[in-house]
Amino acid sequence: MMGLESSWQGDTLADNLLARGYSRRDFMKMCSSLAAVFAVGTPLAGGAFTARAQEVADKLGAVKKPNVAWLQLVECTGCMESTLRSGGTTIEDMVLNLVSVNYNELVMAAAGTAADKALEELNNEPHILVVNGSVTTDDDGIYCTIGGKSSVQVLEEAAKNATVILAVGACAVYGSVQAAKPNPTGAKGVDEIIKDKPVINVSGCPPIGEVITATLAYVLTHGKAPKVDAEGRPLFAYDQRIHDSCPKRAHFDAGQFVHSFDDEGAKNGWCLYEVGCKGPSTFSPCPIVQWNMHTSWPIGAGHPCIGCTEKHFFDRFTPFYKELPDAGAFGIEKSAETIGLGLVGAAAAGVAIHAGITAAKTVNARSKERDTELLAAFGDEPSTVADSPVDTPADITSPPESAAGTDTTTTQK
Repeated sequence: MMGLESSWQGDTLADNLLARGYSRRDFMKMCSSLAAVFAVGTPLAGGAFTARAQEVADKLGAVKKPNVAWLQLVECTGCMESTLRSGGTTIEDMVLNLVSVNYNELVMAAAGTAADKALEELNNEPHILVVNGSVTTDDDGIYCTIGGKSSVQVLEEAAKNATVILAVGACAVYGSVQAAKPNPTGAKGVDEIIKDKPVINVSGCPPIGEVITATLAYVLTHGKAPKVDAEGRPLFAYDQRIHDSCPKRAHFDAGQFVHSFDDEGAKNGWCLYEVGCKGPSTFSPCPIVQWNMHTSWPIGAGHPCIGCTEKHFFDRFTPFYKELPDAGAFGIEKSAETIGLGLVGAAAAGVAIHAGITAAKTVNARSKERDTELLAAFGDEPSTVADSPVDTPADITSPPESAAGTDTTTTQK
């Protein structure tokens, strides 16, 4: 086992943190960070944000130690690495102070039969289940076996008493590169296997570490899953396109594009659309939250977005360094120059407005008129929203029988 029982020194999380030497200030700082992630894309004034942070602190502080099983199936450990190196809520904070991860192959000391026993004991109790990696289904699942069991069997056994399930990373959400055509192993996402339990999809390859921990913290704080979009992703993190908050958006509107990675446009930080950026068709908080304590992100480092938070991005968005394809899921596209120059001609002040809004980071930059025009130009429709389709009982750690009446009906916004 991981030897975590002794790390909890109080009945609630707040008691535990106090006993371990954390100050109220430390705790509020963490809660403010979580509240900021929850508020991505939603403008909150000072008083409203402070109230949100206090609400997170009150609810999270009262949490009693929940049990978590963290499975790693067909994947590269990149999602766990993203969590380990998030720079915000560290893995030590999350594992030792926030939850009791009784099973995680990457960070646990146990192996072999001891690890199998730990998972078996955990599976018999109500718990939160986190899954990294896809599930192989072809040829009786022989392409991924753990302790002599197929990945399907491992997942189904762990999900039986789970109160909520987090599918973390592109592999767990829909299969990722393993599921790309021709998908020789029959790789699938978690929600294609588990149909009778709420599954929250935290997409990305990998997702941002803070988004992973914030989703888990949201479940603990609110006692239920967050509202999700049509792909099952938390709306607080995936409710707007990268294009909407990208610092390079002003260059897009001005028709200023990088044509090759070593040209003058690249040196001047112009828009990466023509070298393959999929930001206009990708929903993610990358420009706002970023990686490594808000240090950088792919587009900020000069690399185009590859759309890794979107379903089947390996099939839909390749080749990665070409403009978005003008067939299939996207319909017929107009040229980026036509869109950009047309828009800037219609509103000369647009560039300055977009630059100002981007600097604010937390404000949704889209106007309804422009959003409709851009979505139509890119052949996409606005993402539909499921209104709390995966709500769980007030006590997230209660036995699964109490979830029998869970409403999983989805409605459009």
